[in-house]
Amino acid sequence: MDIALIIIGAICLLAGLVGCILPILPGVPLAYVGLWILHATDKVQFSWKFLLIWGIVTTVVQILDFVIPVWGTKVMGGSKAGVWGSTVGLIIGLFYGAWGIVLGPFIGAVLFELIFNRKEEGKTFLQSLKAGLGAFVGLITGTVLKLTCVGLMIFSFVTALV
Repeated sequence: MDIALIIIGAICLLAGLVGCILPILPGVPLAYVGLWILHATDKVQFSWKFLLIWGIVTTVVQILDFVIPVWGTKVMGGSKAGVWGSTVGLIIGLFYGAWGIVLGPFIGAVLFELIFNRKEEGKTFLQSLKAGLGAFVGLITGTVLKLTCVGLMIFSFVTALV
């Protein structure tokens, strides 16, 4: 039974790693579930303090993942349209490989800023580029934060088994 739980926990961690990049999977919470599954085995028993701290970190990272791109867009003069464009650009970019994932959020934010805000706010192309850059930097920052968190969870998982 322990072997099955270890395998399921490892799958959760790997799915969590993928979820850090794919917006359809909750990456950090999936990885956290992987730690709990490993804790359910007879082989590894994490302390409650360890699990509580990771639970708090998971919650904070999930909240920051939504706040950072919005904040980045707002700081650079963007609007909600820029944030939505960044998200749509990321989803479309997934079909175009690594370059799509990198450039999709930026292009999406710029296009949405130009399409949805140009007439209302008198946005220029350069202002839209600036907002797109803010959305892109925010999205990348959130992704790096999630990857770091899940990477540390994977490290904890592996070292607990060794």
